[in-house]
Amino acid sequence: MTTDFITFGAPQIQDAEIEEVEACLRSGWLGTGPRVARFESDFARYKGLASTHAAALNSCTAALHVGMVAANLEPGSEVITTPLTFCATANAIIHAGLTPVLADVDPVTQCIDPAAIEAAITPRTSAILPVHFAGRPCDMDRIIQIAGRHGLMVIEDCAHAIETEYRGRKAGTFGDIGCFSFYSTKNVATGEGGMIIASDEALISRAKVLALHGMSKDAWHRFSDSGYRHYQVVEFGFKYNMMDLQAAIGLHQLARVERSWARREVIWRRYNEAFADLPLGLPAPPEEGTRHAHHLYTVMIDEERAGITRDDFLDAMTACGVGIGVHYVSLPEHPVYQQHFGWTPERWPHAARIGHQTVSLPISPKLSEHDVERVIEAVRSVITSL
Repeated sequence: MTTDFITFGAPQIQDAEIEEVEACLRSGWLGTGPRVARFESDFARYKGLASTHAAALNSCTAALHVGMVAANLEPGSEVITTPLTFCATANAIIHAGLTPVLADVDPVTQCIDPAAIEAAITPRTSAILPVHFAGRPCDMDRIIQIAGRHGLMVIEDCAHAIETEYRGRKAGTFGDIGCFSFYSTKNVATGEGGMIIASDEALISRAKVLALHGMSKDAWHRFSDSGYRHYQVVEFGFKYNMMDLQAAIGLHQLARVERSWARREVIWRRYNEAFADLPLGLPAPPEEGTRHAHHLYTVMIDEERAGITRDDFLDAMTACGVGIGVHYVSLPEHPVYQQHFGWTPERWPHAARIGHQTVSLPISPKLSEHDVERVIEAVRSVITSL
């Protein structure tokens, strides 16, 4: 294996982030403080919202969890989501005292199928939690219509979808709550981190209280130069706050978000051209009137068509020095959900098939032209050498 390994999802870190982190360290303020407040304001502005409608947290998982708690969904009620997602989506539902219910994905878009959502609704359903998979927007017109007819909340999992748009509106602004990830592999990276946005300012205010132990004032306000202020614990809260150290990175990542998106779009198109003649399933083109965040570039490895199993393809790419990902093995494949809910993959066949075939290729803006060509060469060599 080559020693020049292309790491999957490596973030592009530039001098601006490094200098901001150094300034943060020298300031003596590492926890939740002025940089977090600025990051919340900048992100809210990017989404077309007032700064009071966004709260920075330590993960998208925290955003999903605290959002559902803040929304006062009925304990034990059902939340419909996709089986083709990271386990955090289902786990957040469970930790909020709710019950996850799965609705299969559209086999082309790989996003949750609105018809499957409608079929999964019961008298116990309280919310729909769509995931904008790989950066492609879900069919939000139909999802919002379904939610409206049945009186359901909509909580958007936008972990892949910071730049995503649907019919001129930004992902996360359709439903009652939008949740975002700034994990190291995401389009805006802070190492770990997340954001919750909502049209309801009161919901965000409660989310901020819940995210810091249920305290009435965060540490920045308690220890600022305006004088010490006592706090009161008003909720049974959590420890979900973002640090200024994380926000110091995110501020400059967010400032470059459009340039980074443009670079990933170039890589996306290059892959499409390079793999057009190979026996692979390529991503469907973005739907008209939408903007794809190009967070993941996924190819489908059908053994009968490609002449290689998905897992053998993963091993071969790693041997070529190219880091790859799997997004995702469907939730019903995992033992804990099988044991607790009795889920079996066959009940959601589209998600199961995709989970057995999918491979995510590197698409970070950090990739050089040489790196991109190496990825292409590796894919072509693995497939055409069979």
